[in-house]
Amino acid sequence: MTTDLISGPIAAIIAMTLATYLTRVSGYWLMGHVPMTARVRRILETLPGAIVVATIVPIVAKAGAPGLVGIGVTFAAMLLLRRNEFAAVALGLTAVALTRAAGF
Repeated sequence: MTTDLISGPIAAIIAMTLATYLTRVSGYWLMGHVPMTARVRRILETLPGAIVVATIVPIVAKAGAPGLVGIGVTFAAMLLLRRNEFAAVALGLTAVALTRAAGF
């Protein structure tokens, strides 16, 4: 029983831990060899927004009309509520729930 646990789930967890650690360390090492020009700085500043968009777009596409309404309400709430993320997400989720309840 113990050897099955070590060779199965525990080995997978250790392998994922090592892969994550090596990915992070290699990123620091690689960026240590890249000259920090204005172009590289702009790219790095743009990256978080691009990652958020790349994460959200497939979810919205799969959700259909309720997803579009939720993103619209969340975006509007972020603009109107002076970047209050908690309230914006709560309003967006409420909009999705109401849109689904309306039958869309």
